[in-house]
Amino acid sequence: MEATIRSWLFDPTVGRFLSAFVALAIVFGISRVAKGSVTRYVSQTDTRYRLRKFITFLSYILIILVVTIIFSDQLGGLTVALGVAGAGVAFALQEVIASYAGWFAVTFAGFYDPGDRVQVGGIKGDVIDISFLRTTVMEVGEWVKGDLYTGRVVRIANSAVFKEPVFNYSGDFPFLWDEITIPVKYGGDHREARRIIKAAADDIVGGYAAGAAEAWETFSKQYLLEDAITDPMVFLVANDNWLEFALRYTVSFKRRRATKDELFTRILDEFQKTEGRVEFASATFQLVQAPTIDVRLKGTGE
Repeated sequence: MEATIRSWLFDPTVGRFLSAFVALAIVFGISRVAKGSVTRYVSQTDTRYRLRKFITFLSYILIILVVTIIFSDQLGGLTVALGVAGAGVAFALQEVIASYAGWFAVTFAGFYDPGDRVQVGGIKGDVIDISFLRTTVMEVGEWVKGDLYTGRVVRIANSAVFKEPVFNYSGDFPFLWDEITIPVKYGGDHREARRIIKAAADDIVGGYAAGAAEAWETFSKQYLLEDAITDPMVFLVANDNWLEFALRYTVSFKRRRATKDELFTRILDEFQKTEGRVEFASATFQLVQAPTIDVRLKGTGE
C-alpha cells in the first residue's frame, strides 16, 4: 500500500496536474488582484470596463499556454482521439461555437462596442457588456414610447450577428436624422410659419449640425457615400386638410425624444405669439341634429 502511494505521488502525470493546478491558481490570483486594482484606481467607467475585459482575456490566454506547455509531450498521442471527440463536441455545441465566432466578429470587425445603441436579435438597447457568449443590452422602447429604458436587461447570443441584420445607432456616425411634422391651418401666413419653425430648429438643434457634418466627413472616407446635408431643413406639402410642414434635422441618438419635446414646445409658443396669423391645425368633426322626417301614408290623408 505504501509503495502504491509512493509510486502515485512520484508519477510524472500527477506532477503535471499539480503543476497545472498551482499555475492556474497563480493566474487566477493575479487576475483577481489586477481587476481589483483597476476598479479601485481607474475612475473612468469606459476605461475601467475595457481594462477588466482585457485582463480576463489575457488570463484565458495564459491558462491555455500553461496547460499546453505542461502537457506538451503528451498531446501528440491524443491527436486522433481529440479529433474524433472534437467533431462530436463541435456538432453538439455548434451554437456555442457560433457565439464564440460572433464574439470574435463583434470584437475585431467593429459590429458594435460597449456604450453603442444597437438593434440585434430583434432587441434594441444600449450595449452594457460583451462576453464570449453573449452581449448584454439595456433595453429601450417596447412598451415605453420613445428611446427610453424599460429597465429590462437582455442577454443576446453573439451568434445573432450572423443570422440577422445588426443596426448600430451610434457607431461610426453617432448622429441620427429625425423628423417632425407640424400641421398649420389654411389661411394663415405660411411664410411666417416656415420662419418660426426654421428659427426654432436653428436654435435647438443647430448645434448638432457642425458635429454631424464633421463626423459625416470622416465616415464618408471609409465608405462610398455622397455628401449629406446636416443643417435643419423645412419642407411644405399642402394636403386636403392643412398645410403640412416637415422639419428634418440631425440629433444625438440619445436625445431624440427630448429634442422633439423642445421643438414642439418652442414652435407652439411662437405660434401663439402671432395672435392667430399662424395656428396649429387639427381634424374637427361637427355633429348636427338630423332634420325632422315627415312620413305620410298614401290614401290616408294624414
